[in-house]
This record gives sequence, structure tokens and C-alpha cells, in this order.
Amino acid sequence: MPRLSTGASVVEVEQVLVVPANPRAAAFFDVDNTIVIGASIFHFAKGLAARKYFSTRDLSKFVWQQMKFRAGGEGPERIAKARQTALAFVAGKSVAEIVDVGEEIYDEVIAERIYSGTRALAQLHLDAGERVWLVTATPEELALIIARRLNFTGAVGTRAEHIDGVYTGRLIGDLLHGEAKAAAVRELAAREGLDLSACSAYSDSINDIPMLSMVGRPVAVNPDSALRDEAKRRGWEIRDFRTGRKAARIGIPTALVLGAAGGAVAAGISIGRAQERARHA
Repeated sequence: MPRLSTGASVVEVEQVLVVPANPRAAAFFDVDNTIVIGASIFHFAKGLAARKYFSTRDLSKFVWQQMKFRAGGEGPERIAKARQTALAFVAGKSVAEIVDVGEEIYDEVIAERIYSGTRALAQLHLDAGERVWLVTATPEELALIIARRLNFTGAVGTRAEHIDGVYTGRLIGDLLHGEAKAAAVRELAAREGLDLSACSAYSDSINDIPMLSMVGRPVAVNPDSALRDEAKRRGWEIRDFRTGRKAARIGIPTALVLGAAGGAVAAGISIGRAQERARHA
């Protein structure tokens, strides 16, 4: 740090204290279970269902398809089915309307589900003058809301097709998952002039090995058991911001955890329907 004369002005002091930005460095963060507790797309879909954008039956079908995709990996058939259901629930809806509702859902549900530890990690990069990007399978409009609310640089997510400001329910390109997410990071790095060896990446999932492997500083955050083992093998950093009870669950096979979650969702939907019937009885 340069020396200051005793007569240095306030402006000069402030200039010295500003951390110079590194135009070649950035941090890439996955969203679900890395930044946000749980699946952001589920929080979003549940918020839309509460506003009667679609039925609880549609919600249960959507959740089941997404859970099968996450549990079953990236086989061509599973990816095709996940693509068909990923954004079908917004088909025919106005982009502007969905974004406005997304802002409300962030305030109501997602804001309190941000991992403070991961948020602090991102802030360290921002304080160092680096850019911070979300890179996620979450729909890009929702990812951009999260990035904006957390004062990040931006977000890259699964892209939904829209014509004349209305969603078609189809995707543009692939779900941003696995190798597709890594390809998106390469494209972003090329566009922004980033040096990947000077960059960091954070994720909870073994599916993000392609993204984690391409940066100079890969970090496993709240990792699933497979990623935890791989991170230990490769000597990567591991950060866990879950409670002790939740962290203990990483030893349970992912499919079983997802099955339990699916049961909880189904139970919640059943209770909701029973309450609905009682109100109209």
C-alpha cells in the first residue's frame, strides 16, 4: 500500500483504500443448495401455484420430473424429459408478469433461504474487485433476480424461449447442467476476457465437476457425498454451511434424500387439497 503524507486529502485516502478490480478474475456460483437452500425452481413454482398460475397436480408432476432428473443423472432420455417439463408451467405467460411475480417470490420465500456463509464468500470476491456470476440450471430470469438482489455481477441460466414477450414453454439450447454449464462458463469467460486459471467456482453437486475442474480455485460448498469424496481426492477446498443435522445427511444416497423430499411434497399437496375440500364443504 502506498504511503500517505500527513496532509493527504480525504479523496486521496479513499483512492488508496479502494481495492483495484481484477478484470481477468471472477467467481462462478451454482445456485441450488450452494447459494439457496433447496431448489430455487421449486420455490418459484410453488409461489406460482399459490397464485393459481397452475394446479397443485401440475406442481407435483413438475417436481417429480425434476427430482427424477436430479437423482438419475444426465442420460439422454432423462434430459429430454426434464427439458419438456422445465419451463412448461410458464407457457403462455407474459415475461414481464413472470419477472414481477419472481421478485415477489424472492422476497417472500427465497431471501430467507440464502446461505449466509456462501453469501459471505461471494462478498469476499466482490470486495477484492472481482466479478461474481451465478451459473445455474435455474431459469435465467429467476437467476438474474437472485443475482440482482445479492448485488452480484450477473447470471447465466437455462434460457426460456419467448415470442412477442410471451413464453412458449420451450427452451433455447440445453438445460444448463453438467457439461452444458461448463460450456456456458467458457463462453462467458471468452466474452468477458476472463482468465479461468485466476477464477473460482463453487458448487454442491458432483454434476458440476466439469465447471469446477476448469478454474484455478474449485470449492465444494455443502457438497453431496460424491462431490465431497472427489474434492478430498483432488485436494479441493470444502465449505459446509448446513446445520449439523443437515450435513449428516450427506452420507445418505442422493436418490433416497430426493425420495424423502418427494414424499414431503406429496404430503404437503395432499394436506392442501384436504384443506381446500374442508373450506368448500
